[in-house]
Amino acid sequence: MSEHWRERREGGGRVAIWLIRTIALRLGRPVARLCLYPITLYFFLRRPYERRVSYAALDRIEGRRPSAWRVMCHIHRFASTLLDRVFLLSDRYTRFDVRMHGLDELVTRMQPDRGVLLLGAHVGSFEVLRVATLTHPEVKLRVVLDTHKTPAQTALLHALNPAIGHGVIDAGRPPTEIVLALSEAAAEGALIALLADRARADERCVMVDFCGAPAPLPVAPFALGGILKVPVVLCLGMYRGGNRYDLYFEPLADALPVGRGERTAAVQALAQAYAARLEHHVRQDPCNWFNWHDFWNPEGRGVAAAAGVGADSPGRA
Repeated sequence: MSEHWRERREGGGRVAIWLIRTIALRLGRPVARLCLYPITLYFFLRRPYERRVSYAALDRIEGRRPSAWRVMCHIHRFASTLLDRVFLLSDRYTRFDVRMHGLDELVTRMQPDRGVLLLGAHVGSFEVLRVATLTHPEVKLRVVLDTHKTPAQTALLHALNPAIGHGVIDAGRPPTEIVLALSEAAAEGALIALLADRARADERCVMVDFCGAPAPLPVAPFALGGILKVPVVLCLGMYRGGNRYDLYFEPLADALPVGRGERTAAVQALAQAYAARLEHHVRQDPCNWFNWHDFWNPEGRGVAAAAGVGADSPGRA
C-alpha cells in the first residue's frame, strides 16, 4: 500500500449519509446515536486500512498497544462528530454544550478591515466553530474546503444549509483565485478557517516533530498569515462525549515577516508551534484524532508494513 491519502475514496457514500441525515432530523439525535453502534462495528470489520491506522496512531499517541475496544471507541467518537455535523450545519446549536476557551484572545485580534486566520486540524469537530459566531452575527466566517475530495459531505452541507455553502472558499480552485478570495475575505475582517494538517501529493511541506516522530505539514497554511498580513490563531473543537464540546482559540502569531529571507524560518517556527499545541490536545484526548491515514507517512507505507507483522499490529514509523 503506497497510495497517498487523497487517493483513498471518501468513507460513507451518498446513500449512507442521506440515511443518517434523515434519521437524525426526523427521529432526533438520541435515536440517531443508537445507529452509531452498528455503524462503528461495520467500519471496524469492513475498513481494515482505517482500522490499522487507528491501531498505529493510538499506539504512537498513547505509547502502548491499544485494544480492539479502544479502536472501536476511536471509530465511534469519529462517527459521533459526523452525526453532530448534521445538527451543527442545520443551525441546531441549542442541543450542544459548547465551552469556549480563549475567545477573548480571538476577539481582541479581530478588526473591521483585517481578518484572522484560524488554523484547525482533522481533530474533533471543525463545524462547532460556528457556535462562536452566534453572539457576533456581524462576523463573517469563510471556510477553505476541498469540495472535490468529499463530494458526499459537500452535498450534505448544501442540502442542510445553502447559506453556509456560500461562505466556502473551494480549495480546488486555481491558486491565484484562492489567494484573491482569501485577500478579499481578510479585507472584510472575516474569520478565515482552514485545516492545516494535510498536504496534497504535490504540495510543498515542512517537517515538524509530532508525538515523537517527524511528520510533514503543508507550507501554504503557515505562509498565509504573512501573505495576508493577519494574526494566526489555532482553533480546535474537541468532542468530549454526549453533547459536550470544548472549543479552543490559541494565538500562534500576531505578525509574520513578509521578507523572503525571513519567511522560511518563520513558517518553520509557526508550523512547529502549531504541531506542539496540536500534540498537547491530542495527547489529552487521543480519540479525537481523525486523520484516517498514516499521518507520519502520507503515502501509507508505514501502516501497510504493520499489516505484515500481524493482522492489526500497529507499526511505528
